[in-house]
Order: sequence, then structure tokens, then C-alpha cells
Amino acid sequence: MRIIAGANRGLKLVDIGGGDIEARLRPTSDRVRESLFNVLNGGAFGRPIENANVLDLFAGTGALGLEALSRGARFASFVDNGRVSQKLLRENIRLARRQDQTRVLKCEASSLPEAQEPCSLVFLDPPYGQDLGVAALSSAAANGWLAEDALIVWEESGPVLAPNGFQRIDTRKYGGTHITFLRYGA
Repeated sequence: MRIIAGANRGLKLVDIGGGDIEARLRPTSDRVRESLFNVLNGGAFGRPIENANVLDLFAGTGALGLEALSRGARFASFVDNGRVSQKLLRENIRLARRQDQTRVLKCEASSLPEAQEPCSLVFLDPPYGQDLGVAALSSAAANGWLAEDALIVWEESGPVLAPNGFQRIDTRKYGGTHITFLRYGA
């Protein structure tokens, strides 16, 4: 895994191979991440990365949030409760030299603390097929993590329906990965 573009372009992240099933780590492939960020930078959703406050739920290695920081996001909060994920997140943040632009929270994505500042861009990559995404979005909304009109990028094994308070605006398929784009409060 590597950072694909921006200030940290080419930075090799900590290698975990194809993932760690026991730790529920299934990193987004470079190909899917590159396609996703091409969509985000394509203009269909405005300029969602530029100067964004990012929330990376079920962050795993932190590759999505770190890619956003490399491409111009202002700050990223990473949420993951796994012991392995916490270690990988901290090491990847150190490698990218982004300690001053990040916060790592060790908690369930469905039990977020009160936000210090709302986020305009949210990456949601729950373990596939476990129905954890809706609870995470509900917690984020209830605890002030979502800015009005926040863009949510939800990665799952299949297309997802927009929960109450969200509007599905696009969906893309990359092999066995489905990316659904939602707007909050739209």
C-alpha cells in the first residue's frame, strides 16, 4: 500500500499483505483508492477534499484519511477500536509525518464521543456484511461529527441504502467493492 498522490505521493505504508482476518483488517486496494479519489477530484461533488476536516470510521491502516491529507485535507480523525489497527494507524501517521494534523480515537464507531468540530468528508469502511455502517453514521450525526451537507464515502461488499437523514447521490462498483456516496441532511 502506498499514498497515490499529493504531498506524500509514493509513501509506502506499513505492509499488512492481503489483510488480517483475525483483526478484521481488509485494506482498500491501491486501485480502488485511486479510482475513488479520481471520482472525488473529478468535480461531481465540488471540491470535497480541499481544506476538509475528515472523519475516517473503521480506519484500519488509515490509508483513506492519509490519502485525503496528502491531497489537501486540513485535519483527519481516525476511529478504530482494534489493537492491531491502532498500532498500524500510529505508525502510518508517523511515516507520513502528519501527527499535527491527526487524532486517533480508540472506540467503537457506533459509540463516538462528542466532536470537537464537524467533518465535511467521511470515509466509512466497516467490516463487510456486518451491518455496522448505519450505527456508525447515527453515532456520528448524534455526536456532532457531521457538518451539514457532509459527503460520506461508504465502502461495502454491496450497494447500501441511505439511512434516514442521508441521501444517496452516487454508487460505483470496483470488482467486489461497492462505493456509495451519501450527503448528510440533504
